[in-house]
Formats: sequence, structure tokens, C-alpha cells
Amino acid sequence: MIVTTFDYSNLSDRPPGPVVSKLALVLPGVRSVMGQVEPYARWWEDNNRRALGSGRPLWVALGDSMTQGIGASAPDRGWVGQIAADPPRRIRDAAVLNLAFNGARVLDVLERQLPALDQVREQGHEIALVTLLIGNNDLMSPKWSRLLPSAIETLLDAVPHGTVVATQPGLQRSAARFNRAVDAHERAGEIVIADFRVPHMRDWRGRLAEDRFHPNDRGYAGMADVIRHAL
Repeated sequence: MIVTTFDYSNLSDRPPGPVVSKLALVLPGVRSVMGQVEPYARWWEDNNRRALGSGRPLWVALGDSMTQGIGASAPDRGWVGQIAADPPRRIRDAAVLNLAFNGARVLDVLERQLPALDQVREQGHEIALVTLLIGNNDLMSPKWSRLLPSAIETLLDAVPHGTVVATQPGLQRSAARFNRAVDAHERAGEIVIADFRVPHMRDWRGRLAEDRFHPNDRGYAGMADVIRHAL
């Protein structure tokens, strides 16, 4: 018997950081994109309830604001929504269960998102695919960036076998260590890589939202292409 009860919020339990909060006071673009956080989270919560009630296999998306589609013109115009609108054969019959939330870091996936995935599996739902795109918020913080190499190792040991994991396109030392860990787990046959270390993932001209950080619809289309290639 499949159980559909699922009490999960797509909102972070932390307030926005002080830098973002200050920028939102003076930059309309940042303020506009921040205004998407709550309605996009509520949209995904509604979508998740429908997915769990559909009886279909689930594509479980783990991650942060980019997996929620923050910066896009609508929640379903992020990379997850664009793939779901035209899914590859592997997930053609799957419904999306999006566990991402704004500001999520690697430890949030370990402590909150993976337990939610385990709960859904224990309720009898079939998991067709798990994707993981995480690390940007860790890299932006000196504290969390230092902890990232060990944290990502712990996370990669914990995700389900065959999880599609995105690499980091950045050139920072912490990003390189992140990618080395992902590469090692891929070589061991434990995960599948969605490789963002490609030229078009380092050139964001015309593909950023008003806050100049999150992708817009075009930027998310490029991300969707990378994930789709991995599938």
C-alpha cells in the first residue's frame, strides 16, 4: 500500500543572509527575485502533493534555489520544469518530487532532504530517478567552503546508487575539490555525472535573472541541456 501523507516544506528554516538582505533594500532586481522564494516554494509543495497522489514513479530532485527555479519567469521554467515538460524516455512516466529549498547547503541535503527521500521510499513509492545539484551556497561562504570537501564526500556516500550529480562550473579551489570527489564516485560506478564544466556553463551573458546571480529562463535551458545529456 502506498502512503501519500507527506509533511515537507520547500522553505528554508533560516532567514536570508545579511548581505542578500542589505542588497535587497537597495537593488530592485535582488528584491524582485527574493520575492519569488515563498510563492515558488508553495508551488512546489502543491506539486509534490499531486506527485505523491498520482501513483506514478517519482523523479526526486535534491538541491537549492536553482532546483526550485528561482530567477525563472515561473516555477516550472527552471531546469527541473523544463525537463519535466519534455522528459527523456527514462522519466517519461515519472512525476517530480522536488525537495529543494532556497539557500540549501550540502549539510541541508544530508540532514533534511535525504531523510524526506527515505520517508517517501518507505511509504512504498517507486523512485525512478534522483538528481542532485548543490554546492553554490557552500562556495559563497568562507566557513562552509572550508567544510565543503568533507561534507560532499559524506553526501556522496549517502545518496542512492545511480544518483545524477552535477559538478561545479567554477574555478575556485573548493569547487575543484568538490569536483574531484564527484569524479571519484563516478569512476567507482556509484553515481552519474551531469558535467557543468563546459564552456556554455561559464558564460552567463544574457542568461541571468534580475539579481545577476540566479539564471533566467535561458540560463535554466542551458542547465536543462546538461542534465538531459546525463540522462
